[in-house]
Amino acid sequence: QLQASGGGLVQAGGSLRLSCAASGRTLREYSVGWFRQAPGKEREFVAAISRGGGSSMYSESVKGRFTISRDNAKNTGYLRMDSLKSEDTAVYYCAARRIIMTAPLSGDKEDYNYWGQGTQVTVSS
Repeated sequence: QLQASGGGLVQAGGSLRLSCAASGRTLREYSVGWFRQAPGKEREFVAAISRGGGSSMYSESVKGRFTISRDNAKNTGYLRMDSLKSEDTAVYYCAARRIIMTAPLSGDKEDYNYWGQGTQVTVSS
């Protein structure tokens, strides 16, 4: 089970940090991804991080503003979001993908095995 938290209401230009806590499984066996879904839109990829945390990738829309990280000792992944814009408003979901250590990261939501329930991020302009 994955539990996403940390969302809220923030002004444009502000920051938030989302957390994704895993229970019932060892998160270090999974890559972690963050996705988001705005009203009336498809769920889209935001960022992903490898099992060990050494590799990451981002969508072009958040690159340079968001930072994905993880703490395997705490079984938790994170998404730090800086310089937030109104277009970042969405429900944010974390997801876990069971992969071998050398597998490439994926931005395809179909590749992910487990999903959290989502946390709302609202950016006011």
